[in-house]
Amino acid sequence: MFRIGEFSRLGKTSIKTLRYYDECGLLKPDKIDRFNSYRYYSTAQLFTLYRIQSLRAAGLSISEIADVLSGADEEFILRQKRKALQNDLAQIKRRIAAVDYLLAESGSEKKSMYSAVIKEIPECIVFAKTGCVKHYADFMMLIPEIGAEVAAANPNLKCTVPDYCFMQYIDKGYQTENVRYEFCQAVESFGVETETITFKKLPAATVVSILHKGHYDDLGRAYAFVFDWIEKNGYTVCGMPRECYIDGVWNCESESDWLTELQIPVGRE
Repeated sequence: MFRIGEFSRLGKTSIKTLRYYDECGLLKPDKIDRFNSYRYYSTAQLFTLYRIQSLRAAGLSISEIADVLSGADEEFILRQKRKALQNDLAQIKRRIAAVDYLLAESGSEKKSMYSAVIKEIPECIVFAKTGCVKHYADFMMLIPEIGAEVAAANPNLKCTVPDYCFMQYIDKGYQTENVRYEFCQAVESFGVETETITFKKLPAATVVSILHKGHYDDLGRAYAFVFDWIEKNGYTVCGMPRECYIDGVWNCESESDWLTELQIPVGRE
């Protein structure tokens, strides 16, 4: 039998840690002297201690180790831990890629006016309208008309808080006129459809988001930046771009103050 100090040296584990293992029931002394309260450990417990150390080195929590020592399915626990570590590794790689991109940008002669972030868009119900307008500038007049049409059929329908709406262009290529679109507005519930308004549930999505300040004619630079960022950070595009108009002609006197958020649905390669 070994007193706690000797057992600590043999197991290369601090006395403080051994006492903690005792408190949480992971490794209790084989014997405690009832007169002086000295803790004594057996040689066999060295093997248990080494087992605990190997499981700790693999990243298992105290509760997970306790489960293993109690006879739980060790292979299942280890496979779950491996999956979690792989997810952590993927996140670390994404962060390294983001840092590398920022480092490259900081070393360039001219820094970009844009910054990209990853957002998780939750599942939501939207009303949607597809159609065609003569020119892109017509969209700002179109959106209030869509809202009025929905309100007429659904006077009690409420938009989500926070508000979420976006425009998607559904032509296969860029069009200078006769632009086909889909406008979506997140709402609290399904409503009454009309000849041109439908309701649907959009699945949750991971998007790359950037903010563009200024006239819509300059959005091409924003798109160039975000698609370059997506490629260099190991993502793939998996959905149509979404344009969210935050500030515009309806509340800004100057075109330079217009604010648009671009959201590009993405996945991992």
